[in-house]
Amino acid sequence: MAEVNEELTARMRDLGLTQEELAEALNTVIEQITGRFGTVSVRTIHNFTSGRTRWPQARQRLALEAIFGCAATELGFVPHARSTSDHPIPAHAQHHEEEPVLRRKFLAATSAAVLSPLASGAPATASGSGRLGQSDVNRLSAQFALIIASDNRTGGTHQVEQAALGWAQHALHLQRTRPASQRVRGQLYGLAAGFMGSALWAAIDGGRLGPARQHLHEAVSLAGLSGDSSMQFRIWGHAGALYRNLGQCTSALAADEAAKRTRVARDPLYASLVHARTAVHHADLHDRQAALRCLGLAESALSRADGDALRPSWLLFYDSAEFHLLALTATTSLGLWDQAEAHAHHTLAKLRPDLKRNRALTQAYLAHAQLGQHEPGLAVATAHRIPAQARHGRTAHLLNNFGHRLHALAPNAPATRAWFEKELL
Repeated sequence: MAEVNEELTARMRDLGLTQEELAEALNTVIEQITGRFGTVSVRTIHNFTSGRTRWPQARQRLALEAIFGCAATELGFVPHARSTSDHPIPAHAQHHEEEPVLRRKFLAATSAAVLSPLASGAPATASGSGRLGQSDVNRLSAQFALIIASDNRTGGTHQVEQAALGWAQHALHLQRTRPASQRVRGQLYGLAAGFMGSALWAAIDGGRLGPARQHLHEAVSLAGLSGDSSMQFRIWGHAGALYRNLGQCTSALAADEAAKRTRVARDPLYASLVHARTAVHHADLHDRQAALRCLGLAESALSRADGDALRPSWLLFYDSAEFHLLALTATTSLGLWDQAEAHAHHTLAKLRPDLKRNRALTQAYLAHAQLGQHEPGLAVATAHRIPAQARHGRTAHLLNNFGHRLHALAPNAPATRAWFEKELL
């Protein structure tokens, strides 16, 4: 009797994906990379989750890895004796393409053109006269999950920003050209707001604050039209981040208050997130007492949150690791270096493996905390562990500041010379 694949089921729940939405996402990735339409159905997904299919076909398996950001074995699948990564599967199952070639294509897919509706000609095929339905919503929801997964891996790249903008425009194009029920229209406005929010966040994360201002205006309008309280909460959170980067700390606090007034903020998980963000903004204003009070409220609310409750895919980044990352950000701003280091270690211990941007960011903060405790050698060793491909956006900004602080605090230390010699290579 087949064993239920609990790992895949849990990952789907974490991303808020139904079986239909996952099938749509897999077919999208497969078609845009191989040029052949995917044949994944709801029955296929059922076979995956029920354990009936123990090791999917190569294209399906690699598409699953691209969407979830982890190896197939981490999704509960068990390779056949001759189907491991060291042994190519039969040619007829791969359509005469070797698996390493396919793997490179799939890994590139979710960080570049596959995410964009322009790559698949989506707007051009969306101008029919048929009535919009739940299947259209599901297809866009699958793309939203792909955008989120790509951002988790790579951070605020220009590609993610442009792809999200493309899908937001596609959702609005559907609104303009097709009839739909009020319920479906609300969902499409919510998805358009979600895509625009992802573009906003990517621009903030990448330090492109001019475009971010424009994205914020549109995201707020779309979230309001959607009537989706959760999406409104998300956009206000991004607004707070933008205002913080602009040095407008009181506006960031006002955005936090707007988020607290949304209906979903009664959920302890949402409440914890907004309290943690508020702590960061109080810390920026050097209000130590208020910042630490908010961190306490955030930790208390997180302990009361129902981990099994169904929540939107965008919120699934927030867990104990993210709480400690926000606490790390706040204590760094306050110069509480020992507390900052403790939060950094908690974050690294609890962080999901697919959140590579957050891992690099945490290591950069950890280097600052160690330098603040007069350990330049340890701090430089930590900073050197950050991969080159992760050194962009906020991480790059932190490392640039780290170099300035290192030179100011320990100008003659061997570690300082080692840092600048390597950085100049």
